[in-house]
Amino acid sequence: SVFTVEVRTKITNDRITPASWFMPYSLGFQVSLTAFLMLELVLGFSSNLTVLVLYCSQSNLVDSVSNMVTVNLHVLDVVVCVLCVPLTLVVVLLPPGPNLALLCCFHEACVTFASIATAINILVISLDRYDISVRPANRLLTTRRAALLLTAVWVTSVAVFFIPFLETQWSSGEGAEDTGQVTPLSLPSYDGYRTSLGIYYHLILQVPIFFTTVAVMLFTYSRILRALNIRIGSHMKKNQLGVQASVSAIIALRRAVRRHRDRRERQRRVFRMSLIIITTFLGCWAPLSVTNVLILGIGPTDALVSLRFWFLALAYGTTVSHPLLYAFTRQKLRRALRAKVKKRVVSLLQVDPSPGGTVIHNSWVENRKTSRQVRLEASEGTDRCLAEAL
Repeated sequence: SVFTVEVRTKITNDRITPASWFMPYSLGFQVSLTAFLMLELVLGFSSNLTVLVLYCSQSNLVDSVSNMVTVNLHVLDVVVCVLCVPLTLVVVLLPPGPNLALLCCFHEACVTFASIATAINILVISLDRYDISVRPANRLLTTRRAALLLTAVWVTSVAVFFIPFLETQWSSGEGAEDTGQVTPLSLPSYDGYRTSLGIYYHLILQVPIFFTTVAVMLFTYSRILRALNIRIGSHMKKNQLGVQASVSAIIALRRAVRRHRDRRERQRRVFRMSLIIITTFLGCWAPLSVTNVLILGIGPTDALVSLRFWFLALAYGTTVSHPLLYAFTRQKLRRALRAKVKKRVVSLLQVDPSPGGTVIHNSWVENRKTSRQVRLEASEGTDRCLAEAL
């Protein structure tokens, strides 16, 4: 006789285990990916939250368009750490079941939101730095325009969040109509999310946005370096004319050489930061985008889906790198952080704050300025504008 087995089983150590408890990924894959995601969650959330606390505690920090777009990026990173990273952990760790299909759909929606929102925010920051470096006197991105632009960014990011749900409903609706069972939200089984190409069409949006952002970054940062070169060259010509006509030629020449050396050092720093920013974005998001292209081209396979989880975890690494590249490189934020740390250290070192009490002084917390810092503070506003942009 022929028996129909409705629930697949597996015999392990003389025990029969239902297939619903089969883990879709190996134990090594789950442990290593979980550890990596947890590390990103802790570092990304703590660093971005620190930046936001510093910006909120110091009202003079959010006083420009550049700081507005930077704060917006850190808010997005906090949302990614709170929503997207934990959901990826759940999808990786939970066994297949009737509710995992809904979680997978919600996870794809969060991934779509995170990837597109991050790419658009990086694009806005690149345009802002191009605007402040190339057109410092007549900026196109004013405060009002920046507020409208950031609002449009969030509206677009939230709108693309619902695309995977609509895509899943459209993909599974045809089969439901054939069987005569149409529900408000027809979801495929968990295996459908690993083998069906119909639920991966939303990746078509992520790939062009990624490459567009890379192209804009390359253009804007190259123009920033070009603008810095022009400013250095034009300033040196003016100084040389001044030296020929000046009585104090030696003093003027020394000052010109010193300023030229400082600007060359600043130019090298801007070049290094531009290279690091572009390389970090490419290193974190390019593997995921290439995997998305492969899934759209040859279809989803078990190997590509597993590899996509690793590259997604790598993309989440931008939540850790963004505070280092966009926040702590700013002098105002570093001063605010040092002031907070100094205040904390002083409060810990004070033994008896009462009159006549002993107070331990530490030279590490003294606010002393070196001659190098004084000279940099006396530099011109245009060069400071170019340097602070990065």
